[in-house]
Amino acid sequence: MQELVETPLPGVLEQAETPLSGVLEQLAAIIVALFNLLTVLLQALLPWTPLVLWIVFWLFAVNWKKLYPVLMEQGGGIGIVLIALMATLVWAAVSEPPGGHHSLLGLHPSNVFGKAVYVFGLGLIASLCGSVQLAGGCGALCRFDEEDNPAVEEAHAHSHDHH
Repeated sequence: MQELVETPLPGVLEQAETPLSGVLEQLAAIIVALFNLLTVLLQALLPWTPLVLWIVFWLFAVNWKKLYPVLMEQGGGIGIVLIALMATLVWAAVSEPPGGHHSLLGLHPSNVFGKAVYVFGLGLIASLCGSVQLAGGCGALCRFDEEDNPAVEEAHAHSHDHH
């Protein structure tokens, strides 16, 4: 009787199972799982990036100790409100939401009113950031060290003398 000898298929190499190969497989599975987690987190957080940048700007990049007197004592707040109204009207004329109305917290306001809620909501967030900074909520993160330039202060003082 003839004996049959098994020969491996051409191009197929048999690999011996070693303890290290099991560890490498598990490590590869962990890396894939972490990559999938990172992908899901980025997809969830990416739509919120503009709002986060808005908050970071108004909280850390604006010196509210100088801006507050301009807005509240010198009448700059009226200009901000008028610019916000203009932005609302232009945005409402240029872009209409699907269905002709917005969906805000279960309510369905009209196009113009919905845009006004968004615009003035952004203004409210900016104001709250100013309140946090003025109250010292940012601590050492919001230090605006400015050297007083005597030439600028003198020119500023002369401009008020003519009023």
